[in-house]
Amino acid sequence: MDRPEQTLSAVLDAGELLLTSGAEAARVEDTMRRLARAYGFVRADVLTITASMAVTVRTADDQVITQTRRILRRGTDMRCIEAVNELSRKVCVNPVPPEELHARLEAIRTAPDKLRCRLPLAYLITSGSFAVFFGGTWRDGAAAMLCSVLLYVIGVLGDRISLQPLVLTMVSSAAMCAAATLTVKTGMGQNLDYIIIGNIMLLIPGIPFVNSMRDIFVGDTITGLLSAFEAVLRALAIAAGCALVLMQTGGGAV
Repeated sequence: MDRPEQTLSAVLDAGELLLTSGAEAARVEDTMRRLARAYGFVRADVLTITASMAVTVRTADDQVITQTRRILRRGTDMRCIEAVNELSRKVCVNPVPPEELHARLEAIRTAPDKLRCRLPLAYLITSGSFAVFFGGTWRDGAAAMLCSVLLYVIGVLGDRISLQPLVLTMVSSAAMCAAATLTVKTGMGQNLDYIIIGNIMLLIPGIPFVNSMRDIFVGDTITGLLSAFEAVLRALAIAAGCALVLMQTGGGAV
């Protein structure tokens, strides 16, 4: 095999893109093993946790190569996961040079969102719908939608400056709670609790928690526990952000 180190690096690129897009550990490890076999490695041992990936492969001439990759930030991008899955299936059937695989993965990572409006639209619909669903009035739904715009802007800015996820969650929660309190005090909203609930649904780490349970059930206990603990910390950050604002405003009483 020519350039096994470069080939393994390309395989790691695929796993990193999956993991940083929110894929569960089992999917990441299975994809990397399949790609390694497709490129001629006779054995591939993959370990994936929330913050790191390690891969050891053996070539046909008994050369052993190990590479690791540090994972600093993770998010949720189903579009990216679907694209990498489709690419990996094609590569397993018809392997391409490692530099071409790297280029295709980079194209997936940097591909612009053709429907940029869908994420802010999802924020608006989700916050307003849940505010009304839990018992709020249409005014509460409108106020929740207004607060969700602030959440979206803070999220975009936080990603641009690479703000630590827990800090970003707490800041987002506090800012949203302050905005919700302001809407009630100005008469735009009626029920502070329903407005806050509608926006909290945008911050709850539902997908990471579900993935952590899936990892635990398939035997990736360490990864699952780490992901579950991270989800709990984010939930605590949401509660702390809201509590700080509510304690300062007297619970939003008008």
